[in-house]
Amino acid sequence: MILDMQGANQSVIQDMQIFKKIPDPKSSVSKVECYVCGKGLTDGYCISAKTLPSGIALFCDTHYPLQ
Repeated sequence: MILDMQGANQSVIQDMQIFKKIPDPKSSVSKVECYVCGKGLTDGYCISAKTLPSGIALFCDTHYPLQ
């Protein structure tokens, strides 16, 4: 856009940005407990995830090395 202001040409540059609403991420929460014994963080155990052919399983520090 060019504006003529008292004989002087000045350029006005506008940076237009169109924002799209990004949908909220989907998430879920489940209790963290060992797949084998059912012990969890509230019992004082450390829980680790391991990827198995059937999916991801959670194990306590006792059962993790056995898998």
